[in-house]
Amino acid sequence: MKDNTPRVTSLKSYLQHLPQDASQAIVSTNFAPYLISYLGFSTTERIPEYDTGGGGITDFATRRNLENDIFLQTKSNPFLLIELKDRYTNLTENSPSYKATVNQLKRQLLGNNCKAAQWGIITNGSHIQLFRKHGKIIFPATTCIELTPDNIDDTIARIKTKIDKTPKALTVTVYNNKGGVGKTTTTVNLAAFLAFLGKKVLVLDFDFNQRDLTSSLLNIEPEDGLLEKTLTDRNIELKSVIRPYTFKNSKLQITFDVVPAEPKMAEYPEFQYNSQMKIFTLHRKLDLARYEYDYIFIDAAPNWRFPSQLAVYAADVVLLPTKHNNSFSLNNAATAIKEFLPQMQKLKKDGTPIALPIFFNGEKITQPQLELAQKEINQILKNDKTLLPYFYPRYTNAKKDLHIHHLPEYAIIASAAFERVPAVYKNRSAYDYYKDLAKEYFLQ
Repeated sequence: MKDNTPRVTSLKSYLQHLPQDASQAIVSTNFAPYLISYLGFSTTERIPEYDTGGGGITDFATRRNLENDIFLQTKSNPFLLIELKDRYTNLTENSPSYKATVNQLKRQLLGNNCKAAQWGIITNGSHIQLFRKHGKIIFPATTCIELTPDNIDDTIARIKTKIDKTPKALTVTVYNNKGGVGKTTTTVNLAAFLAFLGKKVLVLDFDFNQRDLTSSLLNIEPEDGLLEKTLTDRNIELKSVIRPYTFKNSKLQITFDVVPAEPKMAEYPEFQYNSQMKIFTLHRKLDLARYEYDYIFIDAAPNWRFPSQLAVYAADVVLLPTKHNNSFSLNNAATAIKEFLPQMQKLKKDGTPIALPIFFNGEKITQPQLELAQKEINQILKNDKTLLPYFYPRYTNAKKDLHIHHLPEYAIIASAAFERVPAVYKNRSAYDYYKDLAKEYFLQ
């Protein structure tokens, strides 16, 4: 099916002629089709009022046509969803209507008919924001931008570039300012489980003092100075410091890649980090890896020094292990969500990294222990109600669900490290625990 619709090369006049009081219907007819054309989708590559399959109806769904698969005809596997509002709707970030619209888009992107969808847009003709979907995780790819005739073409061009160059990877930093919460165990076993599923995984050990991830997987001494050179020299690619980890038995062979921690990096004074490395250094070094791997995990140190800031800045999302019986781990997770991540978002200017809900990482929890943990969490929430989705993600006004994902940690998980084998490859229970964790956060 041939489409002869001319490509829109500027949106300035369409925005200028869009009434300030435009209804959603007017935004849908007088603005959205031209926006979609500017993004490079023809009339046969868009469907209005698309049923997402359990997530509601989205205003437009789009996807590139394939040789024998015209999207308008097959209506399958949309790539980008667009949710529209009228110009009266306040889409400035953190307004109630903004939050409601974002949640609406998230439900749509997670619909049964949208499992292949990778992008979502909200706009009312006055503001626009792009979101990225990877598995079941949805996170900002831009901030919410106010549109003007002077900036609209540049803004949509940047959005188009992101959509046209969709990365494969989700970058996850595992972080808590409190040690002993199982960050390394979580990183290693999540990576190992996803590699078992056939995903291509890269793991970075950025805890330069402990180096537990490196020692638990690799029987090597990292070449001192090589990681430093890689991070500071634009001409050296990250692959120069990547080492493969391979698990092999009579039935299967599984490999994922590791960037080992360098002891020398732990000796860096803070001022040297800042002078020789910038906050964006690691993020930029991962540019090529984002198109090669499905998942990139970074094991960050339990502090808020520069290496941890590098690791958090580089992330799309931050996973926060806690202990139900350790109030410091809960309060430090709250501090990271309220203070540390917003610092990185302000510097990064694309809305990331965002926090994923906390989970309990530890031994079995008795009911009295759970009640004590909930008492501590309730005190945290009393001081800041905006933290509710990060502690009780399923809690709504209609359903008072206090569920927190819990990952039991038995001796077999920790002891596997001495054999340099992830526990998920040695023990069926450990495999099931991390399978549940991956399904809770990452797999749709």
